[in-house]
Amino acid sequence: MRAAHVTRLGSPEEAISVVDVEQPEPGSEEVSLRVEACALNRLDVFARVGHPDEEDRFPKQTGGDVAGVVDAVGDDVTDWESGDRAVVYPIVSCGDCEYCSMGEETMCSSYEIVGESRPGGLAEYLVVPAGILDPIPGDIDFVTAAAYPVAFTTAWRMIVTAGDLRPGESALVLGASGGVGNAAARIAAFLGATVYATTSTDEKADALSSIADEMIDYTAGSFDEAIVDLTDGRGVDLVADHVGQETWQTSIDSLATGGRMVICGATSGADPDIDIRSVYQRHRQILGAPMGNRQEFRTVGRLVGTGDLKPCVDRVLPLDRIHEGHRALENRDVVGKVVIRPGE
Repeated sequence: MRAAHVTRLGSPEEAISVVDVEQPEPGSEEVSLRVEACALNRLDVFARVGHPDEEDRFPKQTGGDVAGVVDAVGDDVTDWESGDRAVVYPIVSCGDCEYCSMGEETMCSSYEIVGESRPGGLAEYLVVPAGILDPIPGDIDFVTAAAYPVAFTTAWRMIVTAGDLRPGESALVLGASGGVGNAAARIAAFLGATVYATTSTDEKADALSSIADEMIDYTAGSFDEAIVDLTDGRGVDLVADHVGQETWQTSIDSLATGGRMVICGATSGADPDIDIRSVYQRHRQILGAPMGNRQEFRTVGRLVGTGDLKPCVDRVLPLDRIHEGHRALENRDVVGKVVIRPGE
């Protein structure tokens, strides 16, 4: 079968090779999936450019957003059969610890991520534990099914579970053209909140105008000053920040008294300088919210299946053009998700 492997650190053209490898066979409790679509995430880029929390072991087969058709099942698998359409919840946890017992798979001390610590879906076939598969909701296509798992499950955790955003409140979403940011803006709008969103170009602002009440060009000035002007000095109830070091203090300064900043990543760095008085003196909260749990994954799946939430797909590429997808994601030249079709 064909697979995209990261073989070294470097540019997409230097580091990624489409290779022929042996097709994996499922174990007794596993399923082999014919991958129909796999979306790219920041984790895919980190695997190629390096990440401080990861060891540089090569080759790497990334891809955590996977949708496809069951090709074969292990001897002990009874819930799936060949031909079933399935989407992957990309977290494999121990299932026994106190956190797993509470349904909080990403709090498990030994959890693994498909496409990071386990082989991912940027290949024609992928073997995964049967327990992390769900039926593709409704009659949505494979590309749409691959576009929601990581981004929308993470965004739901941020906006709803941790952020507790309510109808009539206001939310500022940073980087609303990216995968998680776009999903967060869509979820905030679905909840009935007033949505402020940052982006960098007029073209992106136009593409986001249907889900945001106000667009802020973060290249034109400090976005906290824009929020102060737009809210008559009040600030917003919630900020969704996945940028990290470069934006922490500005995000905090955008909050109303009693507001919440929810964070899921640190793409610009993990060591911000902040004025802690700007947090406690204004009764503000900072909440961590990485990838959501299985129930949140299923919740967003149902809403995508009914059409209440609609993932934005920027482009769909065959496996041979994965370098183009990496380049676009790294350069932030996307609105929404880049989806790869490994079989094409």
